[in-house]
Amino acid sequence: MNRVAFVFSSAPHGSAAGREGLDALLATSALTEEIGVFFIGDGVFQLLAGQQPQVVLARDYIATFKVLPLYDIETFYVCAASLQARGLNENTPLCSRRHGGGARGTA
Repeated sequence: MNRVAFVFSSAPHGSAAGREGLDALLATSALTEEIGVFFIGDGVFQLLAGQQPQVVLARDYIATFKVLPLYDIETFYVCAASLQARGLNENTPLCSRRHGGGARGTA
Protein backbone atom coordinates (compact mmCIF):
# COMPACT_ATOMS: atom_id res chain seq x y z
CA MET A 1 0.00 0.00 0.00
CA ASN A 2 1.15 3.55 -0.65
CA ARG A 3 1.77 6.16 1.98
CA VAL A 4 -1.35 7.58 3.57
CA ALA A 5 -1.86 10.91 5.33
CA PHE A 6 -4.62 11.90 7.72
CA VAL A 7 -5.27 15.59 8.25
CA PHE A 8 -7.33 16.67 11.24
CA SER A 9 -8.56 20.21 10.60
CA SER A 10 -11.84 20.49 12.52
CA ALA A 11 -12.54 21.01 16.20
CA PRO A 12 -13.63 18.01 18.26
CA HIS A 13 -17.18 17.36 19.42
CA GLY A 14 -18.87 19.79 17.01
CA SER A 15 -19.22 17.09 14.38
CA ALA A 16 -18.31 13.45 13.89
CA ALA A 17 -15.34 14.32 11.64
CA GLY A 18 -12.67 13.91 14.33
CA ARG A 19 -14.06 10.65 15.69
CA GLU A 20 -14.54 9.19 12.23
CA GLY A 21 -11.06 10.33 11.19
CA LEU A 22 -9.55 8.64 14.23
CA ASP A 23 -11.48 5.43 13.49
CA ALA A 24 -10.25 5.48 9.89
CA LEU A 25 -6.69 6.15 11.05
CA LEU A 26 -6.71 3.16 13.40
CA ALA A 27 -8.25 0.89 10.75
CA THR A 28 -5.71 1.99 8.13
CA SER A 29 -2.84 1.29 10.50
CA ALA A 30 -3.60 -2.43 10.09
CA LEU A 31 -2.86 -2.12 6.36
CA THR A 32 0.25 0.05 6.25
CA GLU A 33 2.94 1.45 8.48
CA GLU A 34 3.53 4.51 6.32
CA ILE A 35 0.99 6.87 7.83
CA GLY A 36 1.37 10.60 8.31
CA VAL A 37 -0.87 12.33 10.84
CA PHE A 38 -1.25 16.10 10.73
CA PHE A 39 -3.18 18.50 12.97
CA ILE A 40 -3.86 21.90 11.43
CA GLY A 41 -6.32 24.74 12.03
CA ASP A 42 -8.95 23.86 14.61
CA GLY A 43 -7.72 20.27 14.37
CA VAL A 44 -5.06 21.09 16.98
CA PHE A 45 -7.89 21.04 19.53
CA GLN A 46 -8.25 17.28 18.88
CA LEU A 47 -5.12 16.76 21.00
CA LEU A 48 -5.86 19.24 23.77
CA ALA A 49 -5.68 17.60 27.20
CA GLY A 50 -8.34 18.11 29.84
CA GLN A 51 -11.38 18.21 27.59
CA GLN A 52 -14.76 17.47 29.15
CA PRO A 53 -16.94 16.17 26.30
CA GLN A 54 -19.51 14.77 28.73
CA VAL A 55 -20.57 18.37 29.47
CA VAL A 56 -21.93 18.62 25.91
CA LEU A 57 -23.11 14.99 26.00
CA ALA A 58 -20.37 13.85 23.60
CA ARG A 59 -18.32 10.67 23.67
CA ASP A 60 -14.73 11.01 24.91
CA TYR A 61 -12.92 9.71 21.85
CA ILE A 62 -10.02 12.11 22.44
CA ALA A 63 -8.53 9.68 24.97
CA THR A 64 -8.07 7.23 22.08
CA PHE A 65 -5.29 9.40 20.65
CA LYS A 66 -3.06 8.20 23.50
CA VAL A 67 -3.07 4.64 22.09
CA LEU A 68 -1.64 5.64 18.69
CA PRO A 69 1.79 4.17 19.61
CA LEU A 70 0.12 0.77 20.10
CA TYR A 71 -0.82 0.97 16.41
CA ASP A 72 2.78 1.89 15.46
CA ILE A 73 1.77 5.52 14.92
CA GLU A 74 4.43 7.22 16.98
CA THR A 75 4.97 10.50 15.16
CA PHE A 76 2.45 13.15 14.29
CA TYR A 77 2.76 16.75 13.25
CA VAL A 78 1.08 19.74 14.86
CA CYS A 79 1.01 23.06 13.02
CA ALA A 80 2.85 25.59 15.20
CA ALA A 81 1.09 28.52 13.47
CA SER A 82 -2.30 26.94 14.22
CA LEU A 83 -1.35 26.54 17.87
CA GLN A 84 -0.23 30.15 18.10
CA ALA A 85 -3.34 31.48 16.33
CA ARG A 86 -5.47 29.75 18.98
CA GLY A 87 -3.52 31.01 21.98
CA LEU A 88 -1.68 27.70 22.46
CA ASN A 89 2.00 26.84 22.16
CA GLU A 90 4.37 23.88 22.08
CA ASN A 91 4.23 23.64 25.88
CA THR A 92 0.43 23.29 25.97
CA PRO A 93 -0.47 19.87 27.45
CA LEU A 94 -1.60 17.51 24.72
CA CYS A 95 -3.42 14.27 25.48
CA SER A 96 -0.81 12.00 23.90
CA ARG A 97 2.15 13.66 25.60
CA ARG A 98 0.35 13.84 28.93
CA HIS A 99 -0.24 10.10 28.86
CA GLY A 100 3.29 9.31 27.75
CA GLY A 101 2.44 8.20 24.23
CA GLY A 102 3.62 9.44 20.90
CA ALA A 103 6.24 11.79 19.66
CA ARG A 104 5.44 15.30 18.60
CA GLY A 105 6.67 17.41 15.77
CA THR A 106 5.67 20.74 14.36
CA ALA A 107 4.86 21.50 10.79
